[in-house]
Amino acid sequence: MQYMEFGKTGLKTSRFGMGCMRLPTKDDKIDQEKAMEMIRYAIDNGVNYVDTAYPYHNGESEVLLGKALKDGYRERTYLATKSPVWLVEKYEDFEKYLDEQLERLQTDYVELYLLHALGESRWKKIRELGALDFLDEMKKKGKIKCAGFSFHDKYPVFKNIIDSYNWDMCQIQLNILDQEYQAGIKGLKYASGKGIPVVIMEPLRGGKLAQPPSKEIEDVYNKADIKRTPVEWAFRWLYNLPEVSLILSGVSTMEQLKEDIDIFDEAKTDVMNDNEKQIIEEVINVYKEKIKVNCTGCNYCMPCPSKVQIPTIFSWYNDSVMYDEKEKYSKHYKKLEEQKGDVSRCVECGECEDACPQNLNVIEFLKEAHNYLTK
Repeated sequence: MQYMEFGKTGLKTSRFGMGCMRLPTKDDKIDQEKAMEMIRYAIDNGVNYVDTAYPYHNGESEVLLGKALKDGYRERTYLATKSPVWLVEKYEDFEKYLDEQLERLQTDYVELYLLHALGESRWKKIRELGALDFLDEMKKKGKIKCAGFSFHDKYPVFKNIIDSYNWDMCQIQLNILDQEYQAGIKGLKYASGKGIPVVIMEPLRGGKLAQPPSKEIEDVYNKADIKRTPVEWAFRWLYNLPEVSLILSGVSTMEQLKEDIDIFDEAKTDVMNDNEKQIIEEVINVYKEKIKVNCTGCNYCMPCPSKVQIPTIFSWYNDSVMYDEKEKYSKHYKKLEEQKGDVSRCVECGECEDACPQNLNVIEFLKEAHNYLTK
């Protein structure tokens, strides 16, 4: 495992961080035995940064992580979690939720505490409620060591937030397809230029970049002298960037975790040659021609009040176009109609659009997917 100095925090973090948003499940709940085995395997194999948040797995993620970090694992881990700022209505709420999280995690403090999923309106609200004073107060009390934020909005908003506080770190979405999306490469360089470590989330676009590639994409990757999996290409593009401090990725199986750890044994900056960079550009062009909805499958839109299976529908829509398998996914969608989880159940309440960190026009995209899969 490769490590980097984490800005001015004094931490030396593994370049790969384990995300706990997509842990293995059984009967719609975390498969505790498998998840604990994976978390401890990651730490035993050099991963020292583990990330969770208040809402992950309907609150189960923090609880499970608290159990997994017993027996000496907590002392070997830099623990990151995030404040559910959308629930905060008054200043006292910030600490109330932090205390609840510390209890779930069975710890007295966390190394990294992030204001979760900031955008312009959410940032304005919590700043007026005293979020920055709260971070300072919690540092003094020793409940958090480092303060940061995760981000989902446009670059000017990101720049404004970065310039508003002496942040210890920040977390942004970045991958080969999102170079100019949200904070993007521009935001990465701006934060890094101010000495702020940048943690990358969604490096595989919600797993989309890890799927077996279409023949068009496979043909492009095969131009390389050294053959690599799509996962390794996606990670390689990121860890090649010297401004990237840590790459955070959620894992659902032990096989995924082992593959990621093997890849990060050689995760050094400035390793890509001109030919490899050109290959990535060609792959990006193929993806952009095929992807219909920029959904990452984060499930923030779920559960839908009308039980519409939003991420599943978008995944089928994208895959049916990407892999030219309309007939296959139309059959899947037909079954979903029978199960009453299809788009016809949508009442356009808009809750999904309010919750979507990608700011997608979810309702319109659902109509588009429905029309495509039912024709």
